Amino acid sequence: MWLAPLAAQAQFEHLPGPLQRAIESQRLPPANVGLWVQRMSDGAVLARLNADQPYNPASTIKLATSLAALHELGPEYTWTTEVWATRPVRDGVLRGDLVIRGTGDPGMVSEEHWRMLGQLRQTGLRRIEGNVILDASHFELPPGHPAAFNDQPLRAYNQLPYALHVNANAQRFRVRPERHGNGIDVTVDPPLPGLTIENRLQPSRGSCGAWQRGIRFDADPEAQRVTLSGEYPVNCGDYELLRTVLTPEANHAEMFRLHWSQWGGELTGDIRPGVLPVLYDEPILRHTSRPLADLIRVSNKWSSNVMTRHLLLTLGARHFTPPATLEKGQQALLESLRGLGVEVGGMVVDNGSGLSRETRMTARQLGQILEGGWQHSHRPEFQSSLALAGLDGTLRNRFRNGSQRDLRGQMHLKTGHLNEVSAVAGYVRTQGGDDLAVVVLVNDPRAHQGLGRNLQDAVLEWAHRL
Repeated sequence: MWLAPLAAQAQFEHLPGPLQRAIESQRLPPANVGLWVQRMSDGAVLARLNADQPYNPASTIKLATSLAALHELGPEYTWTTEVWATRPVRDGVLRGDLVIRGTGDPGMVSEEHWRMLGQLRQTGLRRIEGNVILDASHFELPPGHPAAFNDQPLRAYNQLPYALHVNANAQRFRVRPERHGNGIDVTVDPPLPGLTIENRLQPSRGSCGAWQRGIRFDADPEAQRVTLSGEYPVNCGDYELLRTVLTPEANHAEMFRLHWSQWGGELTGDIRPGVLPVLYDEPILRHTSRPLADLIRVSNKWSSNVMTRHLLLTLGARHFTPPATLEKGQQALLESLRGLGVEVGGMVVDNGSGLSRETRMTARQLGQILEGGWQHSHRPEFQSSLALAGLDGTLRNRFRNGSQRDLRGQMHLKTGHLNEVSAVAGYVRTQGGDDLAVVVLVNDPRAHQGLGRNLQDAVLEWAHRL
């Protein structure tokens, strides 16, 4: 009977009492928790538990991908989208094909795409009498499906990489009770011309806590049709759904039709996938993205899987040669981390975003990544890309009440969440003025049910009070 307490005591050997009690209070088996707390000024390890046991880190692996991207590409790095014409443009008319060739710009949103086509119109091109060819061959990836991870193909976070993504292939549906009527309005942003919306919602009054406010959302990507049905409680006000209802190719095609017409452009042909033929001229337009330092603030603060997967593929293409492949990206990431002093043995990065059941990393390795980021010349860009506790990103609603309110603004963190996985990693400023690297990895059947977050809060508060 005395062996179990002794075993537990041995596991907690390098763990301060408050952290030991925090784990016990959540009734978590110690073996299901990886923990690392290190002071940045002198490297002293203040707490550790199962530091060399691999765990699924969920989205905290984005720290690895974004740091490697900053290190290898530089904060000023930009992506280029080229526009080519297969025949000369004469008197504003192209009697040939227009080819758009992407390199995986992770920040290509509606505004950027609209501006790019505005620049295209300013070259003098007015009418395209051939086809528009979408060349996404910069990424060479095996066939995949957004439903593969969790059978939720319409969720924006599940979208696969595509070298010509616009808005990461996501559409925002707004549901709004009519102000002076008995109906329900549904609009989509952006208003894609080829997307049909069937609004079968019926107004009602009832609870606001139902799943999706009682909305049934169905999509047929092939028919480019979305149907919303069910009873919507008008007393609950407006509601938004961020979903993906088109293929990436169809989404870009519809975005082109929308923005090209807004600039007064004409197109008589089709828009289809293809590859740029061999040409010995210059593109008629090169559009550059926002710099990497700006984009990782979006991918880390808001945990964008699609953007981070594009970072990994870009690393591979830059470190080796195009086209970008997953294998090249994985190898480039590991080599970059190794160069930053991270012991990468046993690390499994998969797609680099954390949306994976295969990814593995130890608490010590994540701590080494944080240490590498702290010592890096691009530390300001890296640290500021993380969510600020209680203020923005995935942490905007944390630490807002009670005794934890003074933790707001004192931590730059990356969170991670999957079924049975809860994680957090980042930098904590203590009351004494020290800066700590803190890592908490919980892999447990109940981790996502609140226990993981409770433990995170306890560890982070303990670290801040030092």
